[in-house]
Amino acid sequence: MLFKQYRHGLTIAFISGLVGLVNISPSAASTQFAQSTSPEFAYRWHRAMLEADLPKNFADRLAKPTFKSNSGVWRLTMFSRARLRESMIAIALGLVGLANVAPVMACTKLTYLDANGNAYHGRTMELGGDLPWLLTYFPAGQTFESDVDGVPPLTYTAQYAMFAVTIPNRAPTDTSPLTANELKVVEGINEQGLSISILAYPSAAGTQRQLDVTQSLLSVNDMGSWALGQFQTVEEVKAALADQAVVFTPAAAIGGAEAPVHFVLNDRTGATIVVEFHEGEMVIYDNPVGVMTNGPQFDWHLTNLNNYTHLSNVDQSTGTFGTLPVNQPDSGIATASLPSSNTSVGRFVRAVYYAQFAEKASDPDGAILTLARVMNNFDRPKDITYDPPGSGGGEGDALAMGDTEYTPWTILADLSQARVFLRTYYGLNYTMFDLSQLADTDELKVMPISAIDGLGSDGTSALLSVDMPQ
Repeated sequence: MLFKQYRHGLTIAFISGLVGLVNISPSAASTQFAQSTSPEFAYRWHRAMLEADLPKNFADRLAKPTFKSNSGVWRLTMFSRARLRESMIAIALGLVGLANVAPVMACTKLTYLDANGNAYHGRTMELGGDLPWLLTYFPAGQTFESDVDGVPPLTYTAQYAMFAVTIPNRAPTDTSPLTANELKVVEGINEQGLSISILAYPSAAGTQRQLDVTQSLLSVNDMGSWALGQFQTVEEVKAALADQAVVFTPAAAIGGAEAPVHFVLNDRTGATIVVEFHEGEMVIYDNPVGVMTNGPQFDWHLTNLNNYTHLSNVDQSTGTFGTLPVNQPDSGIATASLPSSNTSVGRFVRAVYYAQFAEKASDPDGAILTLARVMNNFDRPKDITYDPPGSGGGEGDALAMGDTEYTPWTILADLSQARVFLRTYYGLNYTMFDLSQLADTDELKVMPISAIDGLGSDGTSALLSVDMPQ
């Protein structure tokens, strides 16, 4: 593997079989499953020729993931020509994720309550490239170990089943395959309706230098599985964090940098907390608005809302200037003073507005449909904004390469029914995952997020089959 690091250490170019780790696949992807036997769980990559029409010397670098469990081996291959060629930056960013460091995640999360007070949340992932996202089901009873150098490992067992979007925390090799423990949760929900989201927070800082090195420490990279596996409510998480030290694990691949993230947790009651690490201290905030984006600190965002006391969803469409009567000829003027930018500050205010004023649906399906429309307002196509190299954009110049942030995926969660709906940048519609049904199995399940890519179903034949009255 060849690495080239730039000034901020986040632009990593490489030439190796890791190209396949990007898990990029269009709607025409070919998916193959093969089963054999193996006693242990592992996750490793095998070289494979690309079935699509690509140059052989390029295709030879692709890899094919194999997931092993007690009941067999499932080999899953996702092939892509178009997305492979357009995702070279994603490969560099992928190494950042694989290096046990969270990549830039300029994301938006909001909580929505229906007419009955049931809680839902929507979240967009916004990046300058794709990553090797994996849709992962962790069964109850799954064991995890959080390793921090120099201290005893923290071992914990999941009491609750979880569905999560994960990324591998490092690059596997033939001699050192990845384990289930190394699939790190970026976004997830458990069967009790507790959810967690990891969002970018450039000024994050850990506390490892101030801690007793004889105690077991929780790596920030394992916060997702630790919280979802063991707790039902945000209050339980708050209480547990009071006694559990959390540290940011340095990554050699990016010069020993620490993961620039903070966490948002929701539960079925609608309660929300934000967990941030600022100037060496962990701070837990109750979140009265149910919204989070990125920096600055969460309490700064709340203070900034004092500048928007005038916001209302009621259109003021008429007025008078001197003796001149004025009349707005269209509806929608109420949103005129909402921030229009896609900055963290602008998205926070817009998310608060939409969470406050969106129609309160009377049933769960209607709530998900409403939430999907709300989240459309935070869906970013490529090239709408562009951060030139050294411009300071991309979450504090964290991209450091010049890039366009876009939305690789959006997730909607029905916390009361433990349902998740996912849509990718290459998918037109949402795909549902029902955790209550998944919880019937005690096996780990993993597949690339690209498996749910694709356009909507074709209704042409249905229309053609209609018998019209003569």
